[in-house]
Amino acid sequence: MSEAVSALAGARFEGAAVVADTGPRGMITVRGDLSDAKLVKAVTGAAGVAMPGQREARVEGAKGLLWMSPDELMVLLPYEEAPAAAEKIAKALAGSHHLVANVSDARAVFAVTGAAAREVLAKLTPADLHVSAFGPGQVRRSRFAQVAAAFWMTNETDFELFCFRSQAVYMFDLLSAAARKGAGVGYF
Repeated sequence: MSEAVSALAGARFEGAAVVADTGPRGMITVRGDLSDAKLVKAVTGAAGVAMPGQREARVEGAKGLLWMSPDELMVLLPYEEAPAAAEKIAKALAGSHHLVANVSDARAVFAVTGAAAREVLAKLTPADLHVSAFGPGQVRRSRFAQVAAAFWMTNETDFELFCFRSQAVYMFDLLSAAARKGAGVGYF
């Protein structure tokens, strides 16, 4: 079996903020009735965190749950754990209307860190990133230029985001250009 590699092999840019490919991440899309006790037990058991509410991110280390829509969650895990976890979740949901898909190899994950990280993302997405509108514990799906992506804050200054793997180079280039020293707009 071959070793998993990310789309950008650990690419990193350092400017006003740091943009970094975080490497392979286990990601499982789960669709179904988010109020179903079986679904809640299956996903919280896999991720080891509480069930998120609307537009919430519950992430602790490499594991977490992201609320993606009224009937969809993203389960975050270490890459090597995703296949078995997806199978276990699907078995737990047998007999109920659901979809469970390991999408780990279809996504690219980035960290944007540093004091200017909020401004870097704000230059690329129409989502309101003012500190009064978005902070740790929240998740958004939006666009970064022409790329569909989801993002959340890992602490008061740093973000993680993911997009389709096929758009990884374009996303990295967008984020890097927005993070160039001297490219700030002074919004925050």
